[in-house]
Amino acid sequence: REGHALCVPGNHDVKLLRKLRGKDVKLSHGLAETLAQLAAEPPEFLAAVERFIDGLVGHYVLDGGRLVVAHAGMKQRYIGRASQRVREFALYGETTGETDEFGLPVRHDWAADYRGPATVVYGHTPVPEADWLNNTLNVDTGCAFGGKLTALRWPEREIVSVPARRVYAEPIRPFLPTGAPALSAQQASDDVLDISDVIGKRIVTTRLHHNVTIRAENAAAALEVMSRFAVDPKWLIYLPPTMSPCATSARPGLLEHPDEAFAYFRHEGVTHVVCEQKHMGSRAVVIVCKTADVARTRFGVTDGAAAAGGIVYTRTGRRFFDDPLTESALLALVRDAMTAANLWDELATDWACLDCELMPWSAKAQDLLRTQYAAVGSAARAAAAETVTQLQRATFSRDPNGTSFSRDPKGERQETPQGSASVGAAEMISALLTRQQDRLIRVDKYVNAYRHYCWPVNSVADLKLAPFHLLATEGRVHVDQDHPWHMATLARLAAPGSPIIATNHHLIDLSDEASVAAGVSWWEQLTAAGGEGMVVKPREFVVRGRKGLVQPAVKCRGPEYLRIIYGPAYDAPEHLSRLRARGLGAKRSLALREFALGVESLERFARREPLRKVHECAFGVLALESEPVDPRL
Repeated sequence: REGHALCVPGNHDVKLLRKLRGKDVKLSHGLAETLAQLAAEPPEFLAAVERFIDGLVGHYVLDGGRLVVAHAGMKQRYIGRASQRVREFALYGETTGETDEFGLPVRHDWAADYRGPATVVYGHTPVPEADWLNNTLNVDTGCAFGGKLTALRWPEREIVSVPARRVYAEPIRPFLPTGAPALSAQQASDDVLDISDVIGKRIVTTRLHHNVTIRAENAAAALEVMSRFAVDPKWLIYLPPTMSPCATSARPGLLEHPDEAFAYFRHEGVTHVVCEQKHMGSRAVVIVCKTADVARTRFGVTDGAAAAGGIVYTRTGRRFFDDPLTESALLALVRDAMTAANLWDELATDWACLDCELMPWSAKAQDLLRTQYAAVGSAARAAAAETVTQLQRATFSRDPNGTSFSRDPKGERQETPQGSASVGAAEMISALLTRQQDRLIRVDKYVNAYRHYCWPVNSVADLKLAPFHLLATEGRVHVDQDHPWHMATLARLAAPGSPIIATNHHLIDLSDEASVAAGVSWWEQLTAAGGEGMVVKPREFVVRGRKGLVQPAVKCRGPEYLRIIYGPAYDAPEHLSRLRARGLGAKRSLALREFALGVESLERFARREPLRKVHECAFGVLALESEPVDPRL
C-alpha cells in the first residue's frame, strides 16, 4: 500500500484464497495455523486478505525487461504474457507427472533449458544455496527448514543471506547437504556443451565493440581445432587477441620504427603510452588457483588439472606443456609468488588469470624451429656457401704478365682469350659473386636471429615466465586498471633466481620530444642487442578515440627479428619496397574484434554467466583466427 514493495503470489497463497472463498482444500503445510490466526480477525480483514491475494500479478517484468520475478519460475516464451497456463507455471513450475521416494512431485528443471537474456528470480523448491543457473536464481534457501533467508540485490546481482533462527518445520525431503559440497547447478548443467551454441553464423554482442560477426566457415574451422586439441572448455575463460604491427616505416633499411607507433596513438588523442619489452617466447594464459579445491568449486574442473590447481594454455586454447609435472611445478611457483606478494588477500580472490609470455621460444615451437626455420637456415647456408666458393674459383684474374685466366671448378688455371666477351663475362661473374656473398651474410644473420631465442630446457628452472596482464580475479576484470598498475602489480611476483621475471617498460609522454626520443633510443638498444622489439600500448587499458575503440597495443619489431618472419633477404631494397605496400586494415580490424571478445568472455565469467556464454566468446576468438589475414603481420 505504501509503494515500498512488490509481491508475487505463491501456490500456498492461492490455496488460502480458495479456502477463503469456501472451497474444500487440504489443510497442510501450515495452512491450518494460518486459518487459526485469521479466525481471530474481523470479517473486514478477511475480505482485505482475499482482495490482496486476488489482485497479485502472477509475475513481474522489471528494469526494462532485464529482470523477471515469479514464484516458481518462468519460461522464456511465457515472459510478459498473461494466460491461465502462464499463471500456473509461475505458481507451480512444471512437473513430469511422477513422484519421488518421498511422495513429492518430480519437477522438470526448466532452468537448465533456459536461454533468455532476462534474469529470472524465483523460489518454490528449496535449495541449500542460492545458485545461478543459466541466468536464473532460486532464492528459496529453506529458511523454514533451518536453512537461510536469501535476497538478491539488483542490479548489483549480489546475493545476501542470513541464517534461520531455528528449524520451523521438518522437511519431507532431506534439505541440508551432507559431506563435501557438490558442483554448482551451473557447473553440472555445463558439463556437456551444445554444438548449436557455437556452430553456424553467429553475432556476439560485446560491451567494447558492439556486435562481432562470426562467419559459419570460420566457426567450422574453430570447431575442428577446439574439439580435437583444446583444453577443457571450463578453463577457457579467455583467449588473447592478435596484435597489429605499427604502420610501415619509410626509413632506409627499416620496415617498422617506433615513430609510426607513437604517431598512431597521438593521432587518436592518446597523450601517454607504455612501451613494454617484447619477449621472444610463446603467448601463455596462466590460470592459477589458491588451492586445488578452487579448480573444482569455481571452474567445475574435476580431472587432473584440478589437482594441479590451474592450467597453462596457448593462445589457441591448447595445453602448453605435454608434461603435467612441468605444468604443476610452474603453477606452484606462480601460486607461491602470489602468496609471497600477498595478492590473494589484497585482491580478495582465490584464483587469478594472467596473460604472459613464456620463454624460450623453443619450449613450445621446437617443431616449428626444426622443420621450418632451422631447415631453411641450414639449406640456405650450405647452398650459398658452395655457390660463393665456386664463383670465387671462376672469377677472372690477371697474372703479372697481364694474361687473363680463370679457375675451373677444380681450381685449375685456364687462360682466357682477350676480347669484350671475356670482359663482360668477368663483370657478370663478379656481380653474381657479390650478390651471393651478400646473400650468405643475410643467411648468417637469419640463423643468428632465431638462435637468440632458443636454449635447452631440462626443468622448470630453465623457463622464464613474463606476465604482463593481470586479467581477472574473483568478481573482477582488471581492464579498469592502467598498464602501469598491471606492470607494478605483476613485478611483485618476480624474485631473484625465480623463473618469473618482470617485464621492462617505459612510460612515454607523447607531447614531450625528449620522452619520445628516449622511447626510440630504448627500442634501438633492445633491437641492437638481438631483442625482438617492443609493444606500445595506451596507458589506459581501454581507450576510445576519434572513430571508436583504439588498438589496445601495436607491436614494433626490430630489423633482425623481422628477418625471421619475412626471410633472410627481406631487407634487400627490391624486397623491402614490396613489403612496404603491405596492408594493415584487415589485421587491425581483427585485433579489435578479438580484443573485445576476450574482454567480454572474462566479464561474463566474472558475472558467473553460463559456460556456453563465456565459451561463445573464446570460441569466437579462435574462429576469427581462421580469417585470411597475412600471418606475418
